[in-house]
Amino acid sequence: MSATNPPAGAPPAIPPDPDAPDPRRWMILGVIGIAQLMVVLDATVVNIALPSAQRALHFSTVDRQWVVTAYALAFGSLLLLGGRLADLIGRKVTFLTGLIGFAAASAAGGASVSFSMLVACRAAQGAFGALMAPAALSLLTTTFAASRDRGKAFGVFGAIAGAGGAIGLLLGGVLTEYLSWRWCLYINLFFAAAAFIGGLVLLRPQPATSHPRLDIPGVLAVSSGMFCIVYGLSNAATHNWHTTSTWGFLVAGGLLLAVFTWWETRAPQPLLPLRIVLDRNRGAAYLSILIAGSGMFGIFLFLTYYMQQTLGYSPVATGLAFLPMVAMIMAFSNISNIVLMPRLGPKPLVAVGMLLAAAGMAWLTRIGVHSSYVGAILPPLLVDGAGLGLVIAPSINTGTFGVGPADAGVASATVNTGQQLGGSIGTALLNTMAASATAAYLTAHLSRATAPGGRPGPGLLGLALVHGYTTAFSWAAGIFAGGAVVAGALYRPGPLARQEVQQKAAAPDGTFQVRAVPD
Repeated sequence: MSATNPPAGAPPAIPPDPDAPDPRRWMILGVIGIAQLMVVLDATVVNIALPSAQRALHFSTVDRQWVVTAYALAFGSLLLLGGRLADLIGRKVTFLTGLIGFAAASAAGGASVSFSMLVACRAAQGAFGALMAPAALSLLTTTFAASRDRGKAFGVFGAIAGAGGAIGLLLGGVLTEYLSWRWCLYINLFFAAAAFIGGLVLLRPQPATSHPRLDIPGVLAVSSGMFCIVYGLSNAATHNWHTTSTWGFLVAGGLLLAVFTWWETRAPQPLLPLRIVLDRNRGAAYLSILIAGSGMFGIFLFLTYYMQQTLGYSPVATGLAFLPMVAMIMAFSNISNIVLMPRLGPKPLVAVGMLLAAAGMAWLTRIGVHSSYVGAILPPLLVDGAGLGLVIAPSINTGTFGVGPADAGVASATVNTGQQLGGSIGTALLNTMAASATAAYLTAHLSRATAPGGRPGPGLLGLALVHGYTTAFSWAAGIFAGGAVVAGALYRPGPLARQEVQQKAAAPDGTFQVRAVPD
């Protein structure tokens, strides 16, 4: 059947503009935001539930850290693979598959009847999260690639990435206190269902335009290397830096990543094309995300301990205490990306944000055993929130800017890898410093304040713990200060340039025309 010709005299049909913004882009952002929040908060929502889970499943305090570590290991080691799969088999398929798997693992984890079952389900959550998170960010990158609303979109996404950990603490406290620790896992079913239905309806299929082979040697090298590094850092957090299980895995991980880098310069179809990370702005963005993740976990981890163990806050009160920082992260993420980035570029924003975060952490070193929330905790939290908002959202935007559609998934995975590695480094480093400082304080003061039986009195123990927390905050302040130096040295000055991508379009005569499209 032949196509119907337009009526005589009718204007010719105007083909849709392929570069026009997707009219459903804000609803797509909502779907992506729900999925990203689920992934980020799952790194912390279980933390508050761990004591209850430990009593229910009868596992030891030594083993308890594996409930958190299993998620981090699977997530961190498989991120680059997940990002490349999103590029090769389609972002929508990868995203929806990740959501289904994450929901199934969460349901099984909530129904766990043993410690080993819970750890296995947490590892499965991490694996499917590694499939979903890069696909979500690459969908955001391609949906808003040619849109003037890119800054707004990345402001919202950056706010979720920065505040998700604190929201997880609040949600974990509420669910554990009023329902059960199992609901810290079951809650993901609601997030996943909403994101899956929205993704199924709103996302357009994005089949790969070519079918290159997966870089299997690269996958094995980088996944093994990331596993060894995350495991070594997690082991340092619970043991120390001198054990063979710590430095042995760290050395092995470093060697495997070196092999991966060497191979990527020779692989015919590399897993991570080095042009992505060697771009000066993107490289600076990945480092900034890693540094911010390292310092940020110091805020969540040690302030949670301090407020619950020293000040006697309930889990819910502890979560509520973080809300002002969440509000500041959200506000400054949007201000930085929408108002300031188009005028100033990422360099001054990230540098100033790092300095603000360093100042907030330094301020937290003044806490004591009887400090008030309003006087000693709230002001530095507000400063830290403003600083993180200036760092995270612009860095995520920059880390995916100027990347072609074929590499959007792996660039997005690199952003997530930086945040995941940063969290592991921060947890291990700051935990070790805090534990060492606490032990040194007890040793120095034990002879002067000993309770009957030769044990430290409660007053001395409280002082020692606070000394450990403030030591960790000092190190976190130093991490952020170093991040300011990195940002000032590596980012290019000025706004992000709208690079021109050459696209070939078939002309009627069979030749090809080349048109420039803003990326």
